[in-house]
Amino acid sequence: MPCEKCGYTEKSQTKIFDTTLCKVCATFAPTKKEDFQNYIAEKVDWKILDTFRNYGSSPGAKQKKGMQKMAFLGKLQTRPPLGYDATNGNLTPNENSIRIHSLFKTFLARNYSLNSLSKNFSLSVNGLKKVLTNRTYLGEIKFDGKIHKGNHQPIINPEIFYAAQRKLKSYLKPRK
Repeated sequence: MPCEKCGYTEKSQTKIFDTTLCKVCATFAPTKKEDFQNYIAEKVDWKILDTFRNYGSSPGAKQKKGMQKMAFLGKLQTRPPLGYDATNGNLTPNENSIRIHSLFKTFLARNYSLNSLSKNFSLSVNGLKKVLTNRTYLGEIKFDGKIHKGNHQPIINPEIFYAAQRKLKSYLKPRK
């Protein structure tokens, strides 16, 4: 079935508001129904959009590819986590790195609740869980579901990190 905006026929088509669209037209389609009706009314020749089909894989694909490359090289793709500073695109431990190490040690040594531990370290409970599960502290970079070797100094050694993961897992058992 051809696209109702440009008339192009392809194998994989998208339905939006019960209207069949090709991949390119669906990418630019508005989300409001009244705007969508005006969008469909503006007919376009499919040959004009052929450039997008041939050269533009999808919006943001080029950026994501660059970010994957930088993650593979061991560079962080987001803002630096607590305990690190970003200098010239590289992570360097800062004065809070001692605080992170202390947090892991305290979490393993004592039976504090997550709530009281988070208050002691001036974090929210979710912030505490993020810190305790962040693989960046091991010297790794996680991006797009893949883990890469980072080019920064680890703050936590693997034994402490994995012990914290086991203990955290026991804290976060689903309630009945």
